[in-house]
Amino acid sequence: MGLATGFLKYKRRTSEAAEPLERVKHYNEFHVSLLQEEQMEQASRCMDCGVPFCQSGMDLGGMVSGCPLNNLIPEWNDHVFHGNYEEALKRLLKTNSFPEFTSRVCPAPCEKACTCSLHAEGVSIRENELAIIENGYDYQLMQPRRIQARSTKRIAVIGSGPAGLAAADLLNFRGHAVTIFEKEDRPGGLLMYGIPNMKLEKHVIKRRVDLMKAEGIEFRLGEAIFSKKQADALIKEFDAVVLACGCSIPRDIKVSGRDGKGIVFAVDFLKSTTKSLLDNQLKEGSYISAKGKNVLVIGGGDTGNDCVATSIRHGAKSILQLEMMPILPTHRVENNPWPQWPKVLKTDYGQQEAIAVFGKDPREFQTTVKEFILDQNGQVRQAILVKLEYGKDEKSGKSVVKEIQKSEKTVQTDLVLLAAGFIGSDEHVAKAFGVELDDKGTVTTLGEHYKTSKEKVFVAGDMRRGQSLVVWGIREGREAAREVDAYLMGYTNL
Repeated sequence: MGLATGFLKYKRRTSEAAEPLERVKHYNEFHVSLLQEEQMEQASRCMDCGVPFCQSGMDLGGMVSGCPLNNLIPEWNDHVFHGNYEEALKRLLKTNSFPEFTSRVCPAPCEKACTCSLHAEGVSIRENELAIIENGYDYQLMQPRRIQARSTKRIAVIGSGPAGLAAADLLNFRGHAVTIFEKEDRPGGLLMYGIPNMKLEKHVIKRRVDLMKAEGIEFRLGEAIFSKKQADALIKEFDAVVLACGCSIPRDIKVSGRDGKGIVFAVDFLKSTTKSLLDNQLKEGSYISAKGKNVLVIGGGDTGNDCVATSIRHGAKSILQLEMMPILPTHRVENNPWPQWPKVLKTDYGQQEAIAVFGKDPREFQTTVKEFILDQNGQVRQAILVKLEYGKDEKSGKSVVKEIQKSEKTVQTDLVLLAAGFIGSDEHVAKAFGVELDDKGTVTTLGEHYKTSKEKVFVAGDMRRGQSLVVWGIREGREAAREVDAYLMGYTNL
């Protein structure tokens, strides 16, 4: 430990975000990193705890506390403090296949479990991680690794999201020949088309994919594996198959008028913007546009926030975001103690931008849609909203949600974005490979493992555990790779 009193000497500082009214003029990342000396000061705030909860990855209160990847956080914090970025990079890559992704999009459960957050603000772990990996690229430390020896085994990975990439990365490093099949025109899965460019610029993904290609991984793009014939051919050709197709079925809502024009899933809206941005800088108009429209976003999570931010950049006339749940407190309450994930109100970048552009928070809590009103052409024009109240059923004791009588109101809208989460995996892939889906829409495995009941077939990521974070996808991919390796070789040293 380098500076025993660093957490007393320095206050938490993070990168500065561009002003909302400035950053909405573009689709790029908008944070200005700290200087190296400032980052070293921030790393010195790490207390090198006897029990570092930051790297625990435990389940507390139904949510993760600490890093699911069990990153060696105190170690690389100390290396950053001493300016030893090369050694910090080695320790970071020991547990995390893709720090350039997690350091940009992870909500950082490590920071909320940091011991410093008991009495002050936690260490800026995520930005220390970003500084380490970007320093590695800047100084050419991130080079194609030399594969010591090649086995005769061949592995197919279906899907190139976080789990698929992580599984491929480890299996290739072990010496197996890995081919990734991706249905889209670009690799990355949700990293590419599910997360806006403002949070993760796509050249960051390309940079990593180029590195993986240089290490010997083959990418086959535009190849969707939906038929039994295709699946059987892959099972015959390869020694193992890893399914990592994500949790891709968006949750729909069942209300009158749902089939109207202008009511679309958030994932389609975000994908169309990113694809058009990459293809032609939005010049051809081949995307779902919010320009000049009254946008209604249904869902208060990260995807809903991304829809708010993207709609502002399109030039939306107005934006309203609905959240069914009650507004959260601004600080932890008694039944949500450290090191649990803090269930507190967060005003994210999109909402900050909406406040700056429209003069008010776009969110309405405890509110949902009761009906959509369509015009004679079937285009949505209005939505009837209703307030909700939460309580408990007197007989069962279970939580119940009720509409508040006479709380309805009508709002104008001509673009509705459904951002209510995801409910399961694409059943076409599951049927093609002969694997079963459970009632949550995820692929069933043998016990708490990654092997399915189908010989040679494994599964990882959201396709196995359901909708989750990028960091969980990476962990799933790495764990699945170890099981595949043991299956093929009789043991694993990954």
